[in-house]
Amino acid sequence: MTMDDQLMTGSVVVGVVDTAEQRLVVRSAAEEAVRRGVVLRILHVVEWPAPAGSTGSVGRGATAQEAERVIASFAESVARQFPQLEVVPDVVSGLPAQALLDRSSTAALIVVGHRGTDGFPRLPLGSASLQVATHSQCPVLVVRPGALEEPRENRVVVGVDMDDLPSGLMEFALEAAQARSAVLEVVHVATRPELLGTGPTGPALLDDEAVSSSAQEGLESILAPYRSHYPGLDLQGRVKRHQPAQALVDASRHASLLVVGSHGRTGLKRLLLGSVSGKVLHTALCPVAVVPAAHPGHAES
Repeated sequence: MTMDDQLMTGSVVVGVVDTAEQRLVVRSAAEEAVRRGVVLRILHVVEWPAPAGSTGSVGRGATAQEAERVIASFAESVARQFPQLEVVPDVVSGLPAQALLDRSSTAALIVVGHRGTDGFPRLPLGSASLQVATHSQCPVLVVRPGALEEPRENRVVVGVDMDDLPSGLMEFALEAAQARSAVLEVVHVATRPELLGTGPTGPALLDDEAVSSSAQEGLESILAPYRSHYPGLDLQGRVKRHQPAQALVDASRHASLLVVGSHGRTGLKRLLLGSVSGKVLHTALCPVAVVPAAHPGHAES
């Protein structure tokens, strides 16, 4: 393994272009790197050949020099705010989403901006950021810059499906809350009707109060082992009767972080596979961390 490979392994990676909005995204990435005690890798992609419609007349070498200048500007800002943090420039030729996905195999976290602020202005959330969030091998933090300036509660929210809890999701959320000394709010959305039994007119549905009580007991049984392993953490279970996306968007209001899983076929695990994913990532009121199903659960954000 080369020195460059060693620096990349376990690092936080953020993709940038030269916009003022990006400074808030880079700051968020720097905070994540400081929490982990790892290198911050600032990546700028030089698309070559140049995209159709480009009017620039510079050659590839000049474009790479411009990329280095852009990265240096962000690195200087990070050095002023986080002097203890090591920053590594990363200039890549190719396609933006693929460059980040390539780094996800060894990175601890990928950080992208929300809609037009992810370092790739021609590719909105529905393209580059969503591709990265859906296919990354490591967790991805999606940051809406404006949301970072709003008042925040020291609270991390994680959406769970009690029927199929992906490996690493709770661990990621627990360590994120622990790193922030934050409350962890675990949200399960009860969307499936619960049956009391059958009678003369057919199946009888439990009322909402009975459903919530039953689901709350199930959630508490799942949380019990985590409570024993994290005795100092304020761990709160919440059962909601709502559409999954809207329930999580509501829970994200004033939160520091919303954590969701990226893959699956049912319940909240559909978040990144259809219209629900679009609503959560487009309208969540705080940064969103997307944890892949295979993630071992050792990150701290």
